[in-house]
Amino acid sequence: MTDPLRRRFELLYPELSKDELFIGSLLNKGQQISMPAGQHICLEGSSCSHLAFVLSGTGRVYKLGESGREITLYRVESGECCILTLSCIISEKRFPAFAVSESDLEAILIPAVVIQDWMDSIRSWRRYAWDLIAARLGDVISLVEEVTFRRMDERLCFYLNQEKLFQKGQKTTTTHQQIAAELGTSREVVSRLLKDLEQQEIVELGRGWIRVLKSPM
Repeated sequence: MTDPLRRRFELLYPELSKDELFIGSLLNKGQQISMPAGQHICLEGSSCSHLAFVLSGTGRVYKLGESGREITLYRVESGECCILTLSCIISEKRFPAFAVSESDLEAILIPAVVIQDWMDSIRSWRRYAWDLIAARLGDVISLVEEVTFRRMDERLCFYLNQEKLFQKGQKTTTTHQQIAAELGTSREVVSRLLKDLEQQEIVELGRGWIRVLKSPM
């Protein structure tokens, strides 16, 4: 690992970078990789041979139903690792979802056997790993609560209000199908609900774009 790459890692993972034992092992075992947007990282049922420390870009982890509908579980961004990959390495289970690069992505790959060894030998890594799992588990529980207890129109309004892409007054090229994949519903349902919001003058719709006119919440 080059000095500039080490400095990038230290900025993104400051707590881990304080542990010289961890950094020494990372320098020795890590492999820098890059991949283009739209490339599958893991398929459901695949084995997890490596864990990625993301340096730049975003990965999306999602489930795919028998009907073909998708729902986003969470995203992995710079300074993060995928908890499903980590849990699969620890438990030696198969990956239970799909993961794809949403943008050009850079990461440092560590072999699964090294991750397992770190769980036994490096305290700072164990603390980081369990904190990461606990935080992401909270996100997934919140998603389950949303899907179970909130109406789809409420979930769509919350999504439009919270998603960083939707800046008030600006056109966004996110498609109805992409929103449906985020929320775990069909494109037809999203289109109907967006049409309702357009009639309420909350959004403006065009061919291939959406503009939020005022807060839908």
